[in-house]
Amino acid sequence: MFVLTIVFLFVMFILFKLMLIVPMREVHVIERLGKFRTVLEPGFHFLVPFVDRVAYRHDTREEVLDVPPQSCISKDNTQLEVDGLVYLKVMDGKLASYGIENYRRAAVNLAQTTMRSEIGKLTLSQTFSERDSLNESIVREIDKASDPWGIKVLRYEIKNISPSMKVIHTLEKQMEAERRKRAEITLANAEKAAMINMSQGERQEAINLSEGQKQKRINEALGTGQEISIIANAKAEGMEMICKALTVNGGDDAMNMLLKEQFIGQVGKILSEAQVSVVPAEMAKLEGFFEGMEQVTHAVSNSSAKGAR
Repeated sequence: MFVLTIVFLFVMFILFKLMLIVPMREVHVIERLGKFRTVLEPGFHFLVPFVDRVAYRHDTREEVLDVPPQSCISKDNTQLEVDGLVYLKVMDGKLASYGIENYRRAAVNLAQTTMRSEIGKLTLSQTFSERDSLNESIVREIDKASDPWGIKVLRYEIKNISPSMKVIHTLEKQMEAERRKRAEITLANAEKAAMINMSQGERQEAINLSEGQKQKRINEALGTGQEISIIANAKAEGMEMICKALTVNGGDDAMNMLLKEQFIGQVGKILSEAQVSVVPAEMAKLEGFFEGMEQVTHAVSNSSAKGAR
């Protein structure tokens, strides 16, 4: 019974060594007597016991490897701390096993050196604004170098770009100066626009005033012209009526009477307003006549008195 148990266990051990099931997400590298034989895809396979063995197992799914932070110098001599993630996949199990000792560590180291090289080609501002192109450049370089390793670098992503505290302080000052500059430009533009609007308003006001003065003078001229025209027409009508009146019997006498009345009225007005004695010319002649008569009478009286003596 004991012998049968030993034989059964030996047979099961042989069957275990003979059969191999490769999971869906893996490939197995088989060596026969220490020499590469084949790469087994997922499924059920038979091996030669004690001759074939599984040397390497590789996961065929996409892997993500963390790239540790490292110091980089940009094109404008700015020190940066940069880390990232590299995504890769095993494409050839044989090359991944025999092409390099550890493709994961090699991929991370290659990503670091490539990242330093690519960042050295860019300025500080470009490292922030051109992350996509930077990632593409790193993937292209890593994929080219890792092709003999049987892996495919799918993408690379930069996680953090951290300048030193001194650089951050300098950037803050630069941003503050830029904001101050934009504020001053905005204020200057606002003052310029205000001055332009004010000058345009003053110009429009002057135009409106000149237009108003012009229209006022035109209206005054038109009013004066109409006034003169009305007065002239009235005078012409009056003269015409006077001429018609003079042609009627008694018109001359009426005109003389009217002129005398106007003369008397004007003389009275002058006498009431004048500061000196003003008399008509005829009255002045009468006054001279009486003064002459007084002188003659005085002379006659003197001569009579002398004869009586």
